[in-house]
Amino acid sequence: MPSFAELGLSGPVLRAVTKANYEEPTPIQAQAIPEALNGRDIVGASQTGTGKTAAFSLPIICRMGLSTRPQCLILEPTRELAAQVEDQLNLFAYYKALNVVLLHGGVGYGHQIEGLANKPDVIIATPGRLLDHLEKGNIDLSEMKFLVLDEVDRMLDMGFLPDVKRIIDQCPKERQTLFFSATMPGAIQTLANWALKDPVEVEIGERRSPAETVTHAFFPVGMDQRDDLILKLVEKTGFESMMIFTRTKKEADALLARLKEIEGTQPTALHSDIKQSDRTKALQGFRDGTFNIIVATDIAARGLDISGVTHVINYRVPENPEDYVHRIGRTGRAQQEGDAFTILTADELEQAAAVEHYIDQKIERKKLEDFDYNYTALLDDKPAKPRRRPSAPKRRRR
Repeated sequence: MPSFAELGLSGPVLRAVTKANYEEPTPIQAQAIPEALNGRDIVGASQTGTGKTAAFSLPIICRMGLSTRPQCLILEPTRELAAQVEDQLNLFAYYKALNVVLLHGGVGYGHQIEGLANKPDVIIATPGRLLDHLEKGNIDLSEMKFLVLDEVDRMLDMGFLPDVKRIIDQCPKERQTLFFSATMPGAIQTLANWALKDPVEVEIGERRSPAETVTHAFFPVGMDQRDDLILKLVEKTGFESMMIFTRTKKEADALLARLKEIEGTQPTALHSDIKQSDRTKALQGFRDGTFNIIVATDIAARGLDISGVTHVINYRVPENPEDYVHRIGRTGRAQQEGDAFTILTADELEQAAAVEHYIDQKIERKKLEDFDYNYTALLDDKPAKPRRRPSAPKRRRR
């Protein structure tokens, strides 16, 4: 693996990398950075937690010069990801003055309009809020030199692709485009073919593969005992930092209320109905150890830089197998060991089979000791075969 110095980064950026205690590039950084420094368009794919932000940020910072117009646009699917990229970009640009503005929903427009009036070099935005500013005439994208589309499959899931296309249409044809997505369904491949010119493809590992250091388990239970089992599982598990994923915001809030009753837990929640300032506090508190459990919807499943998560629990089997991989990608990061538990009920057997097929791995079924299970056929080691009723004896003719 080459060093950061051997990748061709400029002196100020190399000093910032050293200051940030980055010792050596990850595989996706080692492959993407030299190509990006040469001005090539890139389609990048790798598992979450592999350093994609540095892979696009470092070369862009090196290549940006002085300008009175925005030079770089970075699109992110969620507010949390956008804020995280802003933090990392400022870290990498420590020795090179860059004016960065962050645009996302959930907050007022005043501060953002002031930031845009200060002639930013870089705009980091979510699609909806960026379009709002474009329609108000607050931004001109006609001189963008760099366009980054990050976590594009997540944008597809959230219905943002039409907005993304409208935004790309307002950028100049002559630009460098860096495109990152963990998966490449047909709609995203079509977008990539349209938005990029002769791109270099950089892919690290299998896109569908969960981290090899993660141990998986399904915990079968009757539907009426799902809540009781997950609470007992939390009580019995020796965790340091745990993420619990629910399908809905209502489930997250209800589960949070019950988790607060367990001694030794400091839980918080993260979903789109929580105001932005509280979402920021929840994430920061989870990172610094103020909270040891975060109950979240899939808003927290992708891309967020959350290290040290020892356990992930799925309240339900995810409806899409890809979501399973993204969720459990929150643990087992950087070759650390982690556990991924999923509560399994009878109505979710098809989803469970789809997950196993997708990751090409049979997931062990486990029972929790000292839990008073109600009977469900899911708990049978060898389900009984259906028994035929004995046929009535034939009557003899006389």
